[in-house]
Amino acid sequence: MKKALLVISFGTSYHDTCAKNIVACEEALATTFPDRDLFRAFTSGMIIRKLKQRDNLEIDSPAQALLRLAELGYQDVAVQSLHVINGDEFEKISREVQTYSHLFQRLVLGNALLSDFNDYDLLLAALQNQMPALAPDERVVFMGHGASHHAFSAYACLDHLMAARQIPARVGAVESYPEIDLILRGLQQEKVRKVHLMPLMLVAGDHAINDMASDEEDSWKTQLQDAGIEAQPWLQGLGENPQIRAMFVNHLQRALEKATGEVAA
Repeated sequence: MKKALLVISFGTSYHDTCAKNIVACEEALATTFPDRDLFRAFTSGMIIRKLKQRDNLEIDSPAQALLRLAELGYQDVAVQSLHVINGDEFEKISREVQTYSHLFQRLVLGNALLSDFNDYDLLLAALQNQMPALAPDERVVFMGHGASHHAFSAYACLDHLMAARQIPARVGAVESYPEIDLILRGLQQEKVRKVHLMPLMLVAGDHAINDMASDEEDSWKTQLQDAGIEAQPWLQGLGENPQIRAMFVNHLQRALEKATGEVAA
């Protein structure tokens, strides 16, 4: 039986951060499942169109990839999402996996990064290992994407756990709670002198480059500096962290083990 590994991310139009993050995750998964042929899909139609227009590069959507795999005769397909939360993008993948499941003998989907409480413990450990050495008046602020989906609460939960465990870091989100204004007030109350800014996103793409690290007047770096806090951006996506890559591998291993157990039962 032909076996495939389909790795699905939001995507990026930045080739360097794609190599450091998306490709790194794909390679970690492919190494763990060497009996499967590797394929890629992006959930962002905007990025797919941009890559086609700018680079003449064809990237499948999840639906296109699943149909392609069926046409190529793959009957055992393992799908792993590289999304951080179980939000709109992950739900889109889940729906399409259900829609096309009849085309395969087995079609398995691994969870997004933050899917159970153990994932929070593992992510906190991974983030601490990539944080620089900090003086008592320094903090790390992680920038999450945020979401209108109710899964946005994952960012607030992570921020709360950092405070509860006295980790010198905060988590904010570009498009939802916790907002940078809230984070900034907390830093001022703690008399923080310097902040290290890091993306809480798979890749260091547009949000990290423009909304976090740029000199634009509304970037997080500029807002911190205007408040008298030194800000040092780090353009490193989560995919560069080997512990986070291992989390995605583990999610797919667990999904495959669960599927095998259900068949045996």
